[in-house]
Amino acid sequence: MLFKRRSPASFWQRLRGAVWPRKGFWRVPVYIYHRTVRLRATPHAIAMGIAAGVFVSWTPFIGLHFVSAFAIAFVLGGNLFASALGTAFGNPLTFPFIWLSTWKFGSYVLGRSAEGRQHIDLVELVKKFELSDLWKPLLEPMIVGSIVPALVCGGLFYIATYYAVQSFQTRRQAMIAARQAELQNGAMNGSKN
Repeated sequence: MLFKRRSPASFWQRLRGAVWPRKGFWRVPVYIYHRTVRLRATPHAIAMGIAAGVFVSWTPFIGLHFVSAFAIAFVLGGNLFASALGTAFGNPLTFPFIWLSTWKFGSYVLGRSAEGRQHIDLVELVKKFELSDLWKPLLEPMIVGSIVPALVCGGLFYIATYYAVQSFQTRRQAMIAARQAELQNGAMNGSKN
């Protein structure tokens, strides 16, 4: 195998790697940053794609995040690949926070107080999978509660991504221009000799 270890990892090395990766948790966000700024599109298109992915990550429809992000990015003129990268905002570390905050905020907006609520047996609701049973206690508050944070996060990510991509593309163009000028000067000096 091409990327196989020379000596197999011990149990403790595998356990440590499962709890705390050898290269740390920053590897994925740094990779996504580099992948995003190197996309070949306008800063607006890339930023709109990332914003669409982040926006969709706040919704409770996990299986539809990619499709929804693609649709929003397509309609708003965003980059489709960037929208897929933006959905990484919703991950196993952020989903519990997202779901709890959107449900609580949505319940507050809809005027459903904690005292008047009965116990929700989520396991039983999912087993039956009656959408009408899931809608009132769970999905409706999460959808309503996701609108404001999704717009705010999407806007913040749009601004941050736009300026990061614009800065990277400006630096890249300056490096290319300097390299071309250097090659032209070298060619001119070589022709004089």
